[in-house]
Amino acid sequence: MTIRRANTDIVTAPDGISTGPFKVEPLLQSSVDGENTAMRAIVGPGIITHWHSHPRGQLLYVLSGKGRACAEGGEIVDLHPGDSIWFAPHERHWHGATDDMAFSYLSIQAIADGASVHWFEPVTLKEHAS
Repeated sequence: MTIRRANTDIVTAPDGISTGPFKVEPLLQSSVDGENTAMRAIVGPGIITHWHSHPRGQLLYVLSGKGRACAEGGEIVDLHPGDSIWFAPHERHWHGATDDMAFSYLSIQAIADGASVHWFEPVTLKEHAS
């Protein structure tokens, strides 16, 4: 059994994965294929991730605020507390906060070939505003 106390390991997400800095709290970490990772993210207004995908998919569960998400080729959807969203394995997508409100969510994804995520290019203004 492992217990992580709330707010003890909050760090800034790595540079180059979003339009601005945001905080993450690792909840479950691994680099072993087939195991899950989980985190809580706290994203400020207007901050969105770059395009990315997850080799075994990703589940987001919205905790607070208002977010937006978009799968490549799809429509942008609004996300509210209590909503969950599943991105299929290798589905390119982005997510983040609306321009006027912060956004917090839980993220769960599994490891494949030593990675839980693959990062791509930034989302263009046109893609974000659609």
